[in-house]
Amino acid sequence: MIHELLLALSGYPGTVFTWNKRNGLQVSQDLPFLHPSETSVLNRLCKMGTDYMRFTEFIEQHTGHVHQQEHYSNQPSQTGLYGIYLRAFCTGLHSILQPYRQALLDLEQEVWTLVIFQLLFPSVMVVVETIRSQKIHGCQILETVYKHSCGGLPPVRMALEKILAVCHGVMYKQLAAWMLHGLLLDQSEEFFVKQGPSAGGAAAVQEEEEEDLGIGGLSGKQLRELQDLRLIEEENMLMLPSYIPVRVAEKILFVGESVQMFENHNQSPSRAGSILKHQEDTFAAELHRLKQQPLFSLVDFENVIDGIRSTVAEHLWTLMVEESDLLGQLKIIKDFYLLGRGELYQVFIDLAQHMLKTPPSAVTEHDVNVAFQQAAHKVLLDDDNLLPLLHLTIDYQGKENKEASGSREGTTPPQESSPREAPSTGWAALGLAYKVQWPLHILFTPAVLEKYNVVFRYLLSVRRVQSELQHCWALQMQRKHLKSNQTDAVKWRLRNHMAFLVDNLQYYLQVDVLESQFSQLLQQINSTRDFESIRLAHDHFLSNLLAQSFILLKPVFHCLNEILDLCHNFCSLVSQNLAPLDERGAAQLDIMVKGFSRQSFLLFKILSSVRNHQINSDLAQLLLRLDYNKYYTQSGGTLGSFGP
Repeated sequence: MIHELLLALSGYPGTVFTWNKRNGLQVSQDLPFLHPSETSVLNRLCKMGTDYMRFTEFIEQHTGHVHQQEHYSNQPSQTGLYGIYLRAFCTGLHSILQPYRQALLDLEQEVWTLVIFQLLFPSVMVVVETIRSQKIHGCQILETVYKHSCGGLPPVRMALEKILAVCHGVMYKQLAAWMLHGLLLDQSEEFFVKQGPSAGGAAAVQEEEEEDLGIGGLSGKQLRELQDLRLIEEENMLMLPSYIPVRVAEKILFVGESVQMFENHNQSPSRAGSILKHQEDTFAAELHRLKQQPLFSLVDFENVIDGIRSTVAEHLWTLMVEESDLLGQLKIIKDFYLLGRGELYQVFIDLAQHMLKTPPSAVTEHDVNVAFQQAAHKVLLDDDNLLPLLHLTIDYQGKENKEASGSREGTTPPQESSPREAPSTGWAALGLAYKVQWPLHILFTPAVLEKYNVVFRYLLSVRRVQSELQHCWALQMQRKHLKSNQTDAVKWRLRNHMAFLVDNLQYYLQVDVLESQFSQLLQQINSTRDFESIRLAHDHFLSNLLAQSFILLKPVFHCLNEILDLCHNFCSLVSQNLAPLDERGAAQLDIMVKGFSRQSFLLFKILSSVRNHQINSDLAQLLLRLDYNKYYTQSGGTLGSFGP
């Protein structure tokens, strides 16, 4: 109706505002929804419109015949009025009507401005209702506004982009606090970075570990470890807007954690310095500049984040590699967790064999550490700075309550290698704790050290069985001059087959896996000045150890453990029966021969049949070690069989 009124006042009546020559412009009488007072007001406006229309009619009537008047100046017009003064009057009348027309035009523009809001308000209301109905929280609001701002209507897009810019102001404040000061100003848990352990606790971790994907025995967690997916916690990913890539969020997380570590550590300024190299003000200005931008630019945003991350990563690299001797620390990890000091563990196995073959008790941990110190002295390992940082642990039943009140800083208690309530022997409960010095603890976290412990227990079990088989060989050499029977021949042939398999497994683990992967790790560390690259290389190194040692491949790992158990039982039988085996011993030996034949056949089948697995090259390499002269193949994939 407003448009109808403006058109009528401009001289274009219609059905709502009608025109007749007698009364002029009036409101139609057929509008029952109008109140008489409203009709009175509109008619007063119509009186103004009537006058305007009669003015324009007069002007058109007397200026439309100007040329005729010039040619026929002696002839009057239809109204009897003519002349140049009349023309001048009409021109003046037209000029005073111009402000009236401009006022109508301004009113039309004002009405059109309101029409724009008729388009804008419903679109914004959709956003408001979405936030209200879905209870959208924190940075999820950024995502919601961003998605609705991607439409094609310019007024809607511009309005939502303005709202988004205001919301980004909050995000930039949180980013500045987190990345420049290590502070997480997030009382309502709205940011995509959260402090503390992930939600779900140990139960969620256990469930994740037991989630078997059916890929060669791999669980979901193990597969992620192999693929090295280092992401922000899944629940926080919901807070991360889709227009901020995960790679950028990881950089933000890394910078904040690093700055927080420095802020929380009471280190002398001369050693630690500023992890941001005293560029906090510069980086704060950059973040403020981004905050002032009306539109979010991912390129500018990532460039600023990259600048901060590069400064932090380079400083951490210097601190880790040059000041904290990272390469030396990795050598220690390799020597002790990965059995690089083989002579040390050979002596330790001999010293601790008697105390670890039975279930552990409260004094076992003390005894094995004494044995470990004695072994270190015997191999001339008397490093006064190193040995106090290393401590063998025994996870026996009931120990959890004892240690609940506190734990060693920078160490992690070993977990049981099997789901049984109590370990059957001290070897099964054995672990190694290493007191990591600041700031290396950000690389060698408790979770990382526990993975090293898994590898440590496995390598130690292989080394221990290898040592026992060598001891059996020594016993065989002592008795070679004595007369032997058929059972002795079976016994020593089985020992040879066991030693062949275990020696090749040991060589594969130490040379093909450990030495090769460690060499690659050192090469990657020496080729960069970026701490994140070091952490990524170390994560790959550890994941490759777990994968190539078959710890994550359940069928192979289970088969190898069965073989190691058979070897251990065989060595116990031989050591306890120096004389020729009696009937009972011969029966036990026969069971072991059949068990070893069955497990060696199963191992050969697994190594030969898995062709398309992601770690197929590792299986092939171990098979190459075991079957280099095709003896394994020619025997039908069975070691220890004694058929004709």
